[in-house]
Amino acid sequence: MMNYMPDPPHPAPTPAVHAEDLTVRRGPRTVLHQLRFTVPRGQITGLLGPSGCGKSTLMRSVVGTQAKVTGTLDVLGHPAGHPGLRNRIGYVTQAPSVYDDLTVRQNLEYFAAILDPGRTADERRQEHVTRAIADVDLTSHADALAGNLSGGQRSRVSLAVALLGAPELLVLDEPTVGLDPVLRRDLWQLFHELAAGRGATLLVSSHVMDEAERCHRLLLMREGEILADDTPDALRTRTGTDTVEAAFLHLVDQAVTAGRSKESTR
Repeated sequence: MMNYMPDPPHPAPTPAVHAEDLTVRRGPRTVLHQLRFTVPRGQITGLLGPSGCGKSTLMRSVVGTQAKVTGTLDVLGHPAGHPGLRNRIGYVTQAPSVYDDLTVRQNLEYFAAILDPGRTADERRQEHVTRAIADVDLTSHADALAGNLSGGQRSRVSLAVALLGAPELLVLDEPTVGLDPVLRRDLWQLFHELAAGRGATLLVSSHVMDEAERCHRLLLMREGEILADDTPDALRTRTGTDTVEAAFLHLVDQAVTAGRSKESTR
């Protein structure tokens, strides 16, 4: 009789982003305070917090463009900023990064050529360009000058640029700010399709708390610190609240009370 030997367990996949003691200083001011967090692969992680709390600084650190970063910050198995990450990360800043004197398609063709140089890649680049334009619902505006588009449409061109080449990690800094409710809904549907259908990891920042409910996992920030790193359901249960916004406010109150207690004991 043969003894059944179970297959060895598969090792847990490494997270898309892992930070330990991540600190950023700007002159005498500490912007990020020894952050510790993870961003799981294939999910949407929301980075939520008020304006000025350090969300953009954290995102620049992840994509490797932030100066004065200390601690450990691994991205897709490499230190943040590693040259091997260049084509694996898509990044959208708050300000649209497009050329106003080029059409939507020309903008994407330009950036696609930078990401994937070489004449033999022309057909592949065109496929990526066409798909990215369709993903952000700008096919009917593909030949319009970017400078003639609305602010929301220009933001979508920037998102399309970030989608070129099907990046493994998308870092989106407040991508829905200023957009109408219908477009916000459509973009969040796209984000979920990218995660579920294409296996992409998304790190999406926002100061709009209702968008937290659309995320698989949340990082709640305040004044350069992570107040919580958990799922929306777990945060509501942990704080005994009905919404993520109420949970966030509860955690803020706890942090303020803890800070006052420390001051009183000095």
